[in-house]
Amino acid sequence: MEGMGHMGGATTIEWRDGMVTSRDGTDIAFLSDGRGPGLVVIPGNNRRAHHYGSLARRLSSTYTVHVIERRGRGHSGPQGPAYSMEAEVDDALAVMRHTGSDLVFGHSYGGLVALHLGLRRQVTALMAYEPGVSIDGSFDARWLSSFSRLLEEGKHVAAMTTFLKHTRLAPIGDAPTAVFRGLAFLLLQGAEGRDARAMMPTTPAEIGEIVRLDSDGSRYAAVTSPALLIGGQKSPTYLTGVLSHLARTMPDARHVILPGLDHNAPDLNAPDMVAEQIRTFIEAQLDGRQGR
Repeated sequence: MEGMGHMGGATTIEWRDGMVTSRDGTDIAFLSDGRGPGLVVIPGNNRRAHHYGSLARRLSSTYTVHVIERRGRGHSGPQGPAYSMEAEVDDALAVMRHTGSDLVFGHSYGGLVALHLGLRRQVTALMAYEPGVSIDGSFDARWLSSFSRLLEEGKHVAAMTTFLKHTRLAPIGDAPTAVFRGLAFLLLQGAEGRDARAMMPTTPAEIGEIVRLDSDGSRYAAVTSPALLIGGQKSPTYLTGVLSHLARTMPDARHVILPGLDHNAPDLNAPDMVAEQIRTFIEAQLDGRQGR
């Protein structure tokens, strides 16, 4: 659930490759860097693991960062016909078990995965940046059928234009459609553009899960792990507006809105600021454990 495409997102970093098998037999790849307690990062929609290189690099002196290559991407297996949020959680749990990690950060759709992981098990620290949560219909996905049709017709630029215009994730406000079309065209060029085209077919199922999981939010009261919910002041209100609701509902959660940041802060615009939020929150939880 990110701005489709990613210009210059990769970072020079000495990744270590890993692979696990999820509960349904799907291979799930992940990239690792750093040393210290294990922190699993769950990417957003239309994102690859390497897009979080800048974030990982800023955390790697303190933590061993493991970024999941979510199913349907890279060397990981396909989404599969029985795709669901439960499968995404299975994948993340498999990486956590394999790496001995007990810290989780999710971005956007990956933040929704992190919250549902929190429904399955307790973790030392659970962090999410603008999780793709829909509460009482807050996430408007009426554009999805048009997007899916255009994608099936091979009209990638038109499909991406629809996505960008209706999700408002690109920081260009309510620009004319022609502006979104120009941005979509640019984002589909070069190596990053090929990557984006390859990932676009994963979007309908993932947005479909956001819609399926729409609720009054009360289910998240069962997420009892210490949790930090982060939003950007420049992001659409349908993403940031649910954070206070979630923080009130979850028994050990707080939320923060960071000035000047937008939806792409963790992977593109401000990984240093997001990394500092992550580090500070984790340290507080680890210090609290030692003090008990």
